[in-house]
Amino acid sequence: MKPEEGERSIKRFIWLADCAPPTCYSRVLGLSKEIIGLLGKLHNYHRTKTCVEILPKMFLDVQNSCINTKLRDFLYVMENLPTQYCRERPGIVLLKQKVTNLYRIINRICYRDLVYFTDDCEAIETGQSTPHYREDRLQMLVEEKR
Repeated sequence: MKPEEGERSIKRFIWLADCAPPTCYSRVLGLSKEIIGLLGKLHNYHRTKTCVEILPKMFLDVQNSCINTKLRDFLYVMENLPTQYCRERPGIVLLKQKVTNLYRIINRICYRDLVYFTDDCEAIETGQSTPHYREDRLQMLVEEKR
C-alpha cells in the first residue's frame, strides 16, 4: 500500500466515524427547517404566491406541544386548497409531502421521544413566545416591582 492510499483510507474512516445516525429530534428539526425554507420560497415565487396566501401562518417549534395540532390544521387546509391549479403545483405538492412526513414522524416514529418545553400555541402562529413563569419566579417578579 502506498502512503497516499493509507492516508485516503484513514480520512475516509474518520469521515465515516464522524457521522452519527440521525435522532428523532435531529430529523424533526431538519425537516422543520426545510419546510420553513420551502414555505418562504413559495411565498416569493409568482406562480405560487396566491396559493400559499391562504395557508395559515406557521412558525415551527419542535419543542412546542402545539405543533401537532398546528400541523394537522395546516394539512387540512392544504388538502382543501380552493383551486386544482394550486393543488397540483409541484412546490405545493412537495410542501404537503414534507409537512405530512413531519406530522407522521412526530406522532408515530418519535412518539414519546420528543420533549416539549412549552405549550404556547400563540407562538406557533405569531413566532413570538410569551414567557411563562413558574409560581416562585412569578412571586419574585411581583416582589421586585414593589
